[in-house]
Amino acid sequence: MSIIALTNEKGGVGKSTTSVHFAYWLFSKKKKVALIDADPQRSCSKWIKRMDDPIPVTILTTPDELLEKTPEIAEGVDYLVIDAPPGLAECCRAILFRADLAIIPCQPTGLDLDAASDAVRLVRQAQSVRGGLPDVGMFVNRAAKGTKLKDEALSLIQKIDDVTALKTVIHQKQAVADAFGQGATVFDLKGAGASEAATEFEKLFREIMRLL
Repeated sequence: MSIIALTNEKGGVGKSTTSVHFAYWLFSKKKKVALIDADPQRSCSKWIKRMDDPIPVTILTTPDELLEKTPEIAEGVDYLVIDAPPGLAECCRAILFRADLAIIPCQPTGLDLDAASDAVRLVRQAQSVRGGLPDVGMFVNRAAKGTKLKDEALSLIQKIDDVTALKTVIHQKQAVADAFGQGATVFDLKGAGASEAATEFEKLFREIMRLL
């Protein structure tokens, strides 16, 4: 079993979208997967419900619940994906005390990069207590193609010590934004935009798997 947490103290960076797509991608690869929705907005659980519940989702919103129940859920699956809440440092710490791998999505803006550094700080605190775990990777999300901001964000991420800078960039696409409303993922939708997004997610998830 492996526990992968999508975390960032800032909201709106794409944790829930990435969590649902990652869990669904694992499910499509015939892996036994479950998802913990720790975000008070419960975006993942609502999204999965729209998809006719192909993946079991557990809502856990307190540090004690996350510490106590995460190992129990993980025991029954190959992969457990956790959508961490924005802010709420104690919940994030509880998640990081259980995760094998923390993945930090980061939008290419100064404010988002600053928030990502706070997420890295929490990861390092957990690593110091646990003797190394969780491992950590970061990727640029919701980027516009051909922009200086994207290139600067990639450069800054690569300079962060002990963080794996994932090479795949997820670009801003309408198909990704539309997926929740259609009760689907981009892997299910038609059109060039959905196909391009699916290819990017596939590459990202293969990179993440190599970190486990």
